[in-house]
Amino acid sequence: MSGPLTTEAAAALLKAAAAGGRAIAPLRERLAQADPAGAYAVQEANTRAWLGEGRRLVGRKIGLTSLAVQTQLGVDQPDFGMLFADMAVGDGEPVALGRLIQPKVEAEVALVIGRDLTHERHTYADLIRATEYALPAIEIVDSRIEAWNIRFLDTVADNASSGLFVLGGRPRRLGEFDITACAMEMRRGDEIVSRGNGRACLGSPLNAAVWLADVMVRCGRPLLAGDIVLTGALGPMVAVKSGDRFEVGIEGLGTVSSLFD
Repeated sequence: MSGPLTTEAAAALLKAAAAGGRAIAPLRERLAQADPAGAYAVQEANTRAWLGEGRRLVGRKIGLTSLAVQTQLGVDQPDFGMLFADMAVGDGEPVALGRLIQPKVEAEVALVIGRDLTHERHTYADLIRATEYALPAIEIVDSRIEAWNIRFLDTVADNASSGLFVLGGRPRRLGEFDITACAMEMRRGDEIVSRGNGRACLGSPLNAAVWLADVMVRCGRPLLAGDIVLTGALGPMVAVKSGDRFEVGIEGLGTVSSLFD
């Protein structure tokens, strides 16, 4: 049996899994540095590799914003991952399931940042002032870990289980809807498969966004004007199969849809 995985070796395994469309065994007990810093080092190694290959960083996603999921994974904070331009899918545009390994969908509020966020500590006022507009979003999460057998270290190393994302096309200013109380409903065809509201995301998507802004400064990758922020799920994730069509409606924010083939 080989020894513990270095940062570089773990990053290479995940990168190959993504490229080949084949999941790998969990990493959490195989990492040489088996702690959150070690897992984020794996994520950062692949971020640097992808940037070196010409992928364009366009934002961040926040994961683990549900207190129930945090309890399940034994953590007391969210995590984050990187969003690249080639992960974006148009509203209603078909998604080939061959691009993914074991996808699930969740509904979120996306924020598009209009000013750099570089303070050591940010406030609601900072985020409200810096947010150019909000959009309804579907995050298509995926895992390079077999059977979604993940814990905190696995998902962090695996770019927070990122896959693809879909943004709605009608921007709204924050003052035009209630980001905390807004109700969400996700339908698969005519069936309602997920419900929730803004409070399901750390009490408010703004709480998640403030957390992310602070963490990204500490990590040396601050949120900048133009960045997209997927703030976290407003309701339960739903597994995807071929032929599924999902439509998300968020009160006051509009709708967004995704089709899988």
